Amino acid sequence: MVTIDGVVERITYYNEENMYGVIRIKVEGKEDLTTAVGTFPPLYEGQSIRVSGRWRNHSNYGWQLQVEKIEELVPATLVAIQRYLASGLIKGVGPKTAEKLVAHFGLKTLDVIEYTPDKLVEVEGIGRVKAERIGKAFQDQKEIKQVMLALQGYGISPSYAIKIYRQYGRDSLTVIRQNPYRLAEDIFGIGFLTADRIARQVGIEPTSPFRVQSAVKYFLAEEANNGHVYLPQEKLAEILKEKLEVDEGIIKESLRILEEKKEIFRDVFADHTAVYLAPFYYAERGVAELFSSLAAIPLQADLADWADQLKIWEEENGIILAEKQREAVEIALTSNLTILTGGPGTGKTTTIRAIIGLLELAGYRVVLAAPTGRAAKRMAETTGREAKTVHRLLEYGYAEGEGMEFKRNRDNPIDADVLIVDETSMLDLLLTYNLLKALAPGTRLILVGDTDQLPSVGAGNVLKDLISSGIASVVRLNEIFRQAQESMIVVNAHRINQGDFPLLNKQDFFFLEVSEPEQIVQTVIELCSSRLPNYYKLDPLNDIQVLTPQRRTQTGVENLNLKLQEVLNPKGIGKKELKFGDKVYRTGDRVIQLKNNYDKLVFNGDIGRIVWIDLEEKLVGVVFNDLEGDREVIYEQDELDELSLAYAISVHKSQGSEYPAVVMPVSFQHYNMLQRNLLYTAITRAKQLVVLVGSRRALGAALRNNQVVLRYSKLRERLEEGFHARRLIHLLRENH
Repeated sequence: MVTIDGVVERITYYNEENMYGVIRIKVEGKEDLTTAVGTFPPLYEGQSIRVSGRWRNHSNYGWQLQVEKIEELVPATLVAIQRYLASGLIKGVGPKTAEKLVAHFGLKTLDVIEYTPDKLVEVEGIGRVKAERIGKAFQDQKEIKQVMLALQGYGISPSYAIKIYRQYGRDSLTVIRQNPYRLAEDIFGIGFLTADRIARQVGIEPTSPFRVQSAVKYFLAEEANNGHVYLPQEKLAEILKEKLEVDEGIIKESLRILEEKKEIFRDVFADHTAVYLAPFYYAERGVAELFSSLAAIPLQADLADWADQLKIWEEENGIILAEKQREAVEIALTSNLTILTGGPGTGKTTTIRAIIGLLELAGYRVVLAAPTGRAAKRMAETTGREAKTVHRLLEYGYAEGEGMEFKRNRDNPIDADVLIVDETSMLDLLLTYNLLKALAPGTRLILVGDTDQLPSVGAGNVLKDLISSGIASVVRLNEIFRQAQESMIVVNAHRINQGDFPLLNKQDFFFLEVSEPEQIVQTVIELCSSRLPNYYKLDPLNDIQVLTPQRRTQTGVENLNLKLQEVLNPKGIGKKELKFGDKVYRTGDRVIQLKNNYDKLVFNGDIGRIVWIDLEEKLVGVVFNDLEGDREVIYEQDELDELSLAYAISVHKSQGSEYPAVVMPVSFQHYNMLQRNLLYTAITRAKQLVVLVGSRRALGAALRNNQVVLRYSKLRERLEEGFHARRLIHLLRENH
């Protein structure tokens, strides 16, 4: 065993996932640098360390020290202290601040930061607030290192160790040892299998009911993320047996205990028993009850009067509505619950404007909303009236003593006579439940959407279930208007929806036939970086969006983003960048939010631009354009896994958005995702231009595949049952 002391001169390689690295160390008195390789927590250039290990002679790289143990040493010289502080290890201290600190405090610098940080204000440019932040960052770093070292044995990467520390603080190790399954519930990016591996290491038995109960909740939540409101008990048991290797008796007992604690619910249907997580059980029953109540009570109105008012509106606006549009207006004005559906170019927007105009003329207060900021902004632009996101409408925010909640609810309903919600296909079950609970008695609801698009990202298929239940008044607009027929995007969207091959006019709709994945990638890059910007005068960073079916594969989101970032926002002098995991974020990068962050009020699918990076504070500023205009959101470095590059995004993430130009690879690499409704959704995101790049066979496969992936939900059945029961009650009351 050999032990050497030195300073980390260079980090040649480091893999955060398995913590394997190669470092070059400057040892005092030796001219050549020493190479050390092995597994160790993250190090920083300029850090003083003691390395213990054994020498080995590598056939290609020569003598290396195989690391068995690394300890951090307190830097002992002014140069070492300055390099240590300038390394970025302490948040708030960069090279300039490090130089000032060492110049003022000398060899006592680290002691001052650790024990008397209030003295830091003696240094020019450091105020009381910054001094406190530096002192806290120093203490945090010490504790994070302890957590990292402890978690190293459990195979948890440093970036997740930091997130765990941010979540639990000094209780991190206690939580891990007592209930590691909390990690899967609380830490974004840590799944059950990682938590389970840790549980084994801390001594939790494989047959522990505690383990199985945690698995039940985790896998039900995972399937909810895949769109399922519940799982059949038989299917859930199969997953648990496969993943946990436990017998059915333990599974049944765990389900019984969870049901007793009201953490899950079971409903017996004709062909299976459904297992729900509690929030989804309450939501499915609640949505069925509230929709049924709304639909069961008919409205009395003078149709002739509405027809007269509609003629006046048509004359004032220079518009003559088609027969189906008139039908939609009349139904919307005489029903408590109306659904307006149709594809692009069928006149949904004009119909909504007519409905709003007549309702307002009659003195009704009309409120507009949509699931996303982008959809709400478009709704406001097309109607000339204020529109809000559903979250903003429901006033989602902090409530004292309650945490985050919707402030609009049964006790504090939305102030509206009529609520119109656009892009309803994006509404998942939980959000729909909260929306319905906030409707005041007597408020009418008009839902607008395109049922042929992909269903919501969250659990459920609310719009389709509602339509198929037959309880609501539904109008389908299916006539493409003459003006819309001039756009091949609109024409082809309808052709694709019918399974027909798109027409190519070489003006606004193109199909570039390329077979090999490498060629597809190269063509997409050329289109985004030069061909479309040069020919159509499109801004590659703002006007062109690449949509692709999947995250992985050569033609998937991750690889395309790396390639497009290199071309559209390359590394440059003076351009700041921050690394997190295997991703690099630069000023100017287009990014997308990957999960709902209610603290920041940024939601899954929101797209923004990195406008600044603070390397000292390890902060990133992202501007999102929402209804109020540009809004800046600040991310800590360990929150960057909530963001991804957005030069290319999945079709699912594009729902509710519109882009001047859409470029889409169509490849057999995405064979499982080659679906007609996915292609249709992608096409309908484009306003001016669509370019499909790929093989004709792959495009044909997508057009033929009209199989919609079914989601486990009983909403339709509950709606039918609830509606008939409510209608019967209403009729009995009328007759008495």
